[in-house]
Amino acid sequence: MARDPFALRALLGPDAAFCRRAITGEHGVSLPPFTDHHVHLHLIDEASLAPGGVAAVLDLGGDPVALAQRDPHSIPRVAYAGAFLTAPGGYPAGRPWAPPATVREISDASTHPGVAGGAATAVDEQVSFGASVIKVALNSTAGPVPDDATLDAVIATAHERGLTVVVHAEGEGMPQRAAEAGIDAFAHTPFSGVVDRAVIVRAVATGQVWISTLAIHGGDPAAAQSARINLAAFADSGGRVLYGTDLGNGDRPVGIVAEEVAELDRAGVRGAALIAAMADPWPASAPPSGVSTFVAGEPPTGLDDVAEWLGGATVVPTEELIHDEC
Repeated sequence: MARDPFALRALLGPDAAFCRRAITGEHGVSLPPFTDHHVHLHLIDEASLAPGGVAAVLDLGGDPVALAQRDPHSIPRVAYAGAFLTAPGGYPAGRPWAPPATVREISDASTHPGVAGGAATAVDEQVSFGASVIKVALNSTAGPVPDDATLDAVIATAHERGLTVVVHAEGEGMPQRAAEAGIDAFAHTPFSGVVDRAVIVRAVATGQVWISTLAIHGGDPAAAQSARINLAAFADSGGRVLYGTDLGNGDRPVGIVAEEVAELDRAGVRGAALIAAMADPWPASAPPSGVSTFVAGEPPTGLDDVAEWLGGATVVPTEELIHDEC
């Protein structure tokens, strides 16, 4: 691509700019800071996130006490759900990667604060430790799931506290059930079969957000295909897609996950839409301040080149970048 800032922004979105790093002299492109909307910090080496292009993360299942002790101004910036909320014996309780501190088993659908094992009690605990969202596990393939009364109580309490509800929906009928209950986000693009068109329409109309995590299905072609079809339909209908990888699930490099970017591209989330999915600060209202994404070298020449090109991204202080658009 010639150094045409208008063509660059048409390809990569309105915030893309030619620049150079004052310290190294490298020329390249600056973009907004990126967020990975699904990670598990206790399972990864987070020191590699910023060098690998990730400025902010949403932890969707961890120890709320440990997460509350973090420096809120550090990079990567961290928002979190705190513990998974699940049914007694439900996913992911008992998994070796999910220590007891990361799971709360709800045995009572009570919306009254302080009830032992109660839905409101579990939500309020996460709120007290600074959670930005509430995470519920509806995985019927791996054990019991919260009943309707419990799910309704969690959602109602979270919404009363001003928090959104993110659901891991897995198993026959679970995405539909989550959607009908009024959840705000899917932690994974639905992958247990192709969802009904009505689910897509409702999701878009209600402002639901879908976190991608397409690349985790590498060993399950059917799930991979279902997730791709579902995300493509959601995005094509105007749905809000968020880049997320489920880092900690499997052995993958920490930072931007090339396979996830490529899968989003394959699902039709390309170019400026791809950058928007990665730069969306949700659940925060604004991206981390003082940092930008920098990709050294020549920019991509077309849509087919964007996904691979993003593999060179890193996080740098914005003050290091000098715009150089002529």
